[in-house]
Amino acid sequence: MRRHPVLLALAVLAATACALHPGRMFPSPEPGEITVNTTDKGALVRMFGEPYQVGLDSGDQTWRWFYAEYGVRGEASKDLTVRFNPNGTVKSYSFSSNFPDDMKRLR
Repeated sequence: MRRHPVLLALAVLAATACALHPGRMFPSPEPGEITVNTTDKGALVRMFGEPYQVGLDSGDQTWRWFYAEYGVRGEASKDLTVRFNPNGTVKSYSFSSNFPDDMKRLR
């Protein structure tokens, strides 16, 4: 009878280890979709949803969207970081991903 709780704990651990998804899924940006000094916070929320993290970089407000999948077949992640001007428009941004679709599209 003692084996059942141990087996149950191992099964739960195995199931969660195979399905880790840190962050929140968001659509990958298309080239030219974000325009420096023009695209604003509202447009970004409409395109990508609410940011996963917010912060400051050298005094500039930043928003970050992040999503990852870790599983038996390996790992994949994508990260969009946007830095804002004082007026709420995009000052700069970066996007990186190793999801296969993004790798093909952005090469």
